[in-house]
Parts: sequence; C-alpha cells; structure tokens
Amino acid sequence: MKLCQTNGNKPTCEQIKNLKRILSEIPDDDEIYENSESIKALSDPTRLKIVYLLKYGELCVCEIMEALEKPQPTVSHHLNILKNAGFLKWHKEGVWVHYRLSNEMIPGNIDELIKNR
Repeated sequence: MKLCQTNGNKPTCEQIKNLKRILSEIPDDDEIYENSESIKALSDPTRLKIVYLLKYGELCVCEIMEALEKPQPTVSHHLNILKNAGFLKWHKEGVWVHYRLSNEMIPGNIDELIKNR
C-alpha cells in the first residue's frame, strides 16, 4: 500500500494535514534528544553487561570490576554514564559505592526491544 501520493515533488494538502497530526503526537525535539542520549548510554557493550549484571541485584563497584575484569576508573566511567542517564541508583558504604537498577524492568525491556527487531 502506497502511503504517499505526491503532486510532483510536493505532498498533497491531505498528506500535510496527516503529517501535522503525526508530529503533534510524537515527542518534541528535546524529548527525542533526551531519549537518544539514554539509548546511547545502553549502546556500549560494557554498560549493557553492567545492566544485565545488576538484573540479579545490587552490586558493589568491586564486584562489578571483578565480573568485568576491568579497572576501577573504567568501571566508574561506565557506571556514571548509566547513572546520569537515570538507569542506576546508588549508595555509599564505607569506601565502596553500591549500584542497583533504578527500575528492575530495564533488562526485560531491552530484551523485548531486541527480540522484536
């Protein structure tokens, strides 16, 4: 089914009306930008692995370092990106910071998105 019947190189008035309706229903440019930044935070393999690790509960940075076999500065960098994107919550105990998912449904949502591609 052809969605767009053009009049030369320009959309018809009906098509323009339909596009305006669609544009009014999708997120605005600021929200689209924020959403893309969140998706970028999940696009790194190390960060995605952190999300999957935290699916099983709160972990200390030292545990995440051990699981990833990466140094503390690298792990902290990735955790900060996920934290700034709103995917993680944290608290400090002594010298170590403990992280958990801000929403336990995040890994399932990622799986669902990937499964339906």
